Amino acid sequence: MIIVDTALQKRAADGRPIRVGLIGAGYMGRGIALQIATAVPGMVVAAIYNRHVEGARRAYAQAGIDEVRLVATAVQLEAAVSQGQPAVTDDALLLCRADNIDAIVEVTGTIEFGAQVVLEAIRHGKHVILMNAELDATLGPILKTYADKAGVIYTNSDGDQPGVIMNLVRYVRSIGCRPVLAGNIKGLHDPYRTPETQRSYAEKYKQKPRMVTSFADGSKISMEMAVVANGTGFRVGQRGMYGRYCDHVNETPALFPREEMLNGGLVDYVVGAQPPGGVFVIGYNENPLQQQYLNYYKMGDGPFYVFYTPYHLCHLETPLTVARAVLFGDAALAPLGGPVCEVVTAAKRDLRAGETLDGIGGFTSYGLLENYAGSRAENLLPLGLSEGCHLVRDVAKDEVITNEAVVVPPDRLSDRLRAEQSACFSP
Repeated sequence: MIIVDTALQKRAADGRPIRVGLIGAGYMGRGIALQIATAVPGMVVAAIYNRHVEGARRAYAQAGIDEVRLVATAVQLEAAVSQGQPAVTDDALLLCRADNIDAIVEVTGTIEFGAQVVLEAIRHGKHVILMNAELDATLGPILKTYADKAGVIYTNSDGDQPGVIMNLVRYVRSIGCRPVLAGNIKGLHDPYRTPETQRSYAEKYKQKPRMVTSFADGSKISMEMAVVANGTGFRVGQRGMYGRYCDHVNETPALFPREEMLNGGLVDYVVGAQPPGGVFVIGYNENPLQQQYLNYYKMGDGPFYVFYTPYHLCHLETPLTVARAVLFGDAALAPLGGPVCEVVTAAKRDLRAGETLDGIGGFTSYGLLENYAGSRAENLLPLGLSEGCHLVRDVAKDEVITNEAVVVPPDRLSDRLRAEQSACFSP
């Protein structure tokens, strides 16, 4: 951040702002537009895509920008950007193809559509910043492969939990401790929550019921921790993670198996702990002299030490991720290589042959984080590819669903990318 802010100020002084194309004008998309317009010198939201153009107009209006241009072709969009005129469109691929847009921020939370956008952006030399853990957890390794070949940055966003966790991982390493657990903090975990049970909460906070349901039923945190696992090489100790309960995050070193933390590292979470909304990393340092210093600094006796950030400020920090990618070629968080963990599909209730799965945050299933090798050995259905799949046999409540138990929708890019990812990276 200390380097990024001065670099952005220089871009502003030089009159060369980073030009961002925003894919999605929902709750978080509008927040990003507001943040860039009001608090980030040296960066502009050049264009916004939304399925309904009025949503894109609303995002600009909430950021204090009323004069926008509706565009329908790449030529029109590039002309608007070159003239400094904010543009809106209902064609996402225009933003990916425009020569004078530097980076694409994908905020839709979709997988099939998101994959199409990300691939098109990479093909046209755009850096890609995801506020879409669902896509990253499902297809991140193969998308990162495409980005590497194109010479562009593919990264999850800082501000969201995975990016904040990775910042901590890098910090802990930088001070000479070995990160051995990357953790998230949840306030609630109930895998049987549905959009109906979460409707009033969603309305209170102006969120979509399915999104809120994915928070409550554990699917979202599973997606987020899959992203962290793929970016660190850490694994889960058991299917679904341990998910311990505690009062404060400082208690965590005693809650997880030490031998597993030391044997390659874990991703996991705690429920009900202070600070709410935070993330944590357990670091390890066995040097007796350093332990004396760390004890003096009120970090405890060791050799396990807890480092935490007491908040995550999603849309506020996304522009900093854009700047890191564009100005420094630095990814906040990206897969190291092949999948380490993935999110598999479990039944929320007894399901019958002939039913159609309704995907993340729905009524039929929830997600569990599993090591990739174990998931592939059992041929389990990734939650990110489950929506629209038809069951060909009955599935009991809490049973994990295999690929043999479903027929997938025809001609999906996400399935082709998944097959390519599986062929490219063996467990």
